Amino acid sequence: MKVFSRFALIGFFFIFLFCSISGCENNKTAAAEGDKSKDEKDKGNGLEQDDETPIIIKNNEFTVNGKRIWINGTNTPWDKWNDFGGGYNDTWWNEHFAKLHEAGINAVRVWINCNNDQSAVIINDSGIVSGVSDKHWADLDKFFKTAQRNKIYIMATLLSFDHFKNEGSRPDALKWRNMLQNDAASASFVDKYTIPFVNRYKNNPWLWSIDICNEPDWIYEEDICGNIPWERISYFLALNAAAIHENSDILVTVGMAFPKYNADGAGYEGNKVSDTFLQKLYPNKKAYLDFWSPHYYDWVGTYYGVPFYVKPSGSRPGGWGLDNSKPALIGECSAKGSKGKTIISDFENAFINGWQGVMPWTSNGVDDNGDIDDFSPATKNMLEKHRKLIFP
Repeated sequence: MKVFSRFALIGFFFIFLFCSISGCENNKTAAAEGDKSKDEKDKGNGLEQDDETPIIIKNNEFTVNGKRIWINGTNTPWDKWNDFGGGYNDTWWNEHFAKLHEAGINAVRVWINCNNDQSAVIINDSGIVSGVSDKHWADLDKFFKTAQRNKIYIMATLLSFDHFKNEGSRPDALKWRNMLQNDAASASFVDKYTIPFVNRYKNNPWLWSIDICNEPDWIYEEDICGNIPWERISYFLALNAAAIHENSDILVTVGMAFPKYNADGAGYEGNKVSDTFLQKLYPNKKAYLDFWSPHYYDWVGTYYGVPFYVKPSGSRPGGWGLDNSKPALIGECSAKGSKGKTIISDFENAFINGWQGVMPWTSNGVDDNGDIDDFSPATKNMLEKHRKLIFP
């Protein structure tokens, strides 16, 4: 009886111990399942997730989560001109982004401010920026959640040559020219707009890059845009680039109209956005671009060749003249393809020649360059052939 009791007690002890351990493991499993359910519930509702990381550059290629990503992109510059702080329609953007994702598009270039006729950025006659409208921020808050929900990376274009264009005697054009030509006014734009924009959205990994200004070439070239010297234009670009880098890890670029001012060497006017030129005007090591994003239309090909069929770097005829220290993508091109070629061929050859992406103008047909129906055969073809590089 005593022997039986002793063994019985020992048996009960091990049974108790086993159940306790099993119970703990079950509790851990239940907790993990609970956490998993919460994560799955959060996905798709615009919340930022720990497993989402921004696009970075490694070995002159774009990467995300340690994997290469090729920009199978487009331009959706606006739904309504000056959407943010104007007539922003989140339903339209959500539906359009869903359509783009379905067509294999992973990144979109969007004009955050087209020419400020909606007065989103508050600027006085001297070019001093004092703030931003509440509606501008409210619209952008919705927009970036919508981009995230649809898994579309955004290249955010902050300004355009249109701001400086005195078309129809726009009085605001003079304000923007005054801003560009004065150090204090340029700094006020950075302090009151660029830095608040960066700090507000830098933790959203779907803000892939910032294009400081669309085609600043025309601000220098055209009388209607002011014929402002490159020293003033590039000083402003340098100031913004440094501020973005000082406050975030967001990639920085400038969408140049053609390689004339984006390359050094014979036949070019000198790279007005090179590290050397920017830092000469604004001595700050963070005043640099992370990648090149030149634009191409057939009129450019007459002078500089067609970029899809040559390397981004190197002299003509085998290259497009860009500095090979940075990756390069084609930030704008006709959705209908280059002259004598198909858009499918343009995309395929750009990929073969080392361009890191192509972004046709536009997905929603804002002019006669075409729309998604024209270029989606190319983005779908790239998705079929290189799915792991498009959606890594």
